[in-house]
Amino acid sequence: MSRKLSKYFFNFVCLLVYIFLLAPIVVILLSSLTTTEYIVFPPEGLTLRWYTELIEHPEFMQSFTLSIIVAFGTAIISTAIGTLASLAVVRRQFKGKTAIVQLVGSPLLIPSVVFGVALLQFYSWIGLAASPLALILGHIILTVPFVMRLVVASLVGFDRSIEQAALNLGAGPMKVFFQITLPIIKSGVIAGAIFAFITSFDDLTVALFIVSTDVVTLPVRIYTYMQYQYDPIITSVSSIMILFTVVLMLVIERVLGVGKVFSSKN
Repeated sequence: MSRKLSKYFFNFVCLLVYIFLLAPIVVILLSSLTTTEYIVFPPEGLTLRWYTELIEHPEFMQSFTLSIIVAFGTAIISTAIGTLASLAVVRRQFKGKTAIVQLVGSPLLIPSVVFGVALLQFYSWIGLAASPLALILGHIILTVPFVMRLVVASLVGFDRSIEQAALNLGAGPMKVFFQITLPIIKSGVIAGAIFAFITSFDDLTVALFIVSTDVVTLPVRIYTYMQYQYDPIITSVSSIMILFTVVLMLVIERVLGVGKVFSSKN
């Protein structure tokens, strides 16, 4: 009897946690359908007006496109750097290894505001103006630690005898990496790429210090718009971001399986 009660209590707590996590998303989605000129929940009537209003605000679509480009570029470069760095950290012994690992992971410990200010000063010093490249470079520093942690986890317990057998049979190092090593650790690599993409796409604090009037990411666009307006266009844009993320996860589940992507097993 006590075991049944414990199970019911555990399920109830899990349900409360799910409701707590999903409630803000539901509020945003429903608020975007309101007929009022301001954000309200529960919505007073249902309409798609605020989604059609986005046609009159092409700056949101421009910022969305820029955020996708920056996040995609960040994910590709961070994944490449993080994967190679993980192989070096796990398989090589060299002087200053601990210091280098801590240095690479330091952006996770430094407040985003401090990092944004430092990045702005550095860009001003080298003369790099606000651009997608500047955003990508900043986001790479932020996301490489995530990629490294996930790839390192995939490399733990890796049986290198398979690689040695391939090398003994005449395969070159590059062929061994792309045909043996990479397929085995692909779960960590893909998970790292996803984390890098999401981190870059959702970044606000660092991007605030780098953007200009011509280069504005979607989170920054939403933030600046809310300073002067408070109409449901904001909730409609946020809803599109949510739906985009859901579609991305569904595609990953369809192609690879979310469990396989985020599993630490090879």
